[in-house]
Amino acid sequence: MADGTSTGEPIDVLVKSTRDLLRPEELVREATRDIVKDEIRRHLEKTLHDDPELEQSLKDAVRDLLTARAHEYAALVRVGTASARLGLSALPPEVRHALMKDLADLLSKELGQIAERSL
Repeated sequence: MADGTSTGEPIDVLVKSTRDLLRPEELVREATRDIVKDEIRRHLEKTLHDDPELEQSLKDAVRDLLTARAHEYAALVRVGTASARLGLSALPPEVRHALMKDLADLLSKELGQIAERSL
């Protein structure tokens, strides 16, 4: 361990992780990055505040993006549902029946647990 390598012993891992946490150059770099990000954020917020039309345009664009994402996720759920139905339809009837029963039991159990947690 004198050459900086770890033997994998718990104390060696602890010493290495502590040494990594105490590297000042890393802390300074992260703090500087946060300061720069905050300054850029303040500048952008001021720019938006000074131009209400641009601010509204950005809000509309973000809303449109979120709406598009919601549509995308809904479409993915529909594709998954159709794929599952296709797979189930391709199974022999006795296997399909057993699988549907297991699936219904699992869903019932999961929904019960969700209901209990929400109360």
